[in-house]
Amino acid sequence: MAEVLVLVDHVDGAVRKSTAEMLTAATRLGEASAVYVGAGAEKIAPLLGRFGAHKVYAVDSPEVTGYLVAPVAEVLAQLVEKTSPAAVLVPSNAEGKEIAARLAVKTESGLVTDAVDVAPGEGGVQTTQSVFAGNYTVTSLVTHGSPVITVKANSMPVAEAPSPGTVEAVEVSVSDAAKAAKITETKPKEKSGRPQLTEAPIVVSGGRGTAGDFGPVEEFADSLGAAVGASRAAVDAGWYPHSSQVGQTGVQVSPQLYVAAGISGAIQHRAGMQTSKTIVAVNKDPEAPIFELVDFGVVGDLFQVLPQATAEVKSRKG
Repeated sequence: MAEVLVLVDHVDGAVRKSTAEMLTAATRLGEASAVYVGAGAEKIAPLLGRFGAHKVYAVDSPEVTGYLVAPVAEVLAQLVEKTSPAAVLVPSNAEGKEIAARLAVKTESGLVTDAVDVAPGEGGVQTTQSVFAGNYTVTSLVTHGSPVITVKANSMPVAEAPSPGTVEAVEVSVSDAAKAAKITETKPKEKSGRPQLTEAPIVVSGGRGTAGDFGPVEEFADSLGAAVGASRAAVDAGWYPHSSQVGQTGVQVSPQLYVAAGISGAIQHRAGMQTSKTIVAVNKDPEAPIFELVDFGVVGDLFQVLPQATAEVKSRKG
């Protein structure tokens, strides 16, 4: 059975849920092998094995960890040459997409980004994407090389598949060209106490209707244990950080529950959240485009609706 390489998505050893999703998907295609870049692979290996990793390739070298994405792409290319995998699965974030693109060029392989499903296909790996703001579902088949696929977070179910998770150290050989951009300083991001936007099962977003006051949005999100997002209009106005923008040119999310408060539902925003399992909108305008998309809609002022919803959630929690 061919190996399927999975690049572990983690921050200083804290493995993200997207990794479990990718490992689960990998077990459908072949024998899952995790690629862990950083220190402490032995401690992480049992967790990766729990979700199907037969092997954990440990890449712990300052030649890789001390630089940006280019060395990781080179290491993955070397593993592809060594193992001839059925596919390489990479997290579909900014860093992962750059690694995937570089890897596809190096290995002369087909590339699919933002896949929401993968499955064995006739003559290759079949992928599913949600495109054009979620209005179409595209099924693709990579026919050349080892398919390089970036997998969208929160798009696939997670299933445990206990496996050995045997750690194997990887000998690193990185070119000078790949070390042109060196990391000179890192500092932890200030924590908000909320889950990460791309991984949160619940997301509450605010838009132009907040008029810059995200207080009700944040309070409702905190009552649900949700992440907070924002529309492009809110971000461009300087009301919320760019890292929280949900949309075609921002973060693409696919939570179990998405609440849009004061967001009109322009195509740019819909492209970033339309694959959410359940969508709820709160908007004063009954003709807002967002209502064409939602499972539940509330026509009303978010400054009246959200505080009531927050109070109700808190009362039910006791």
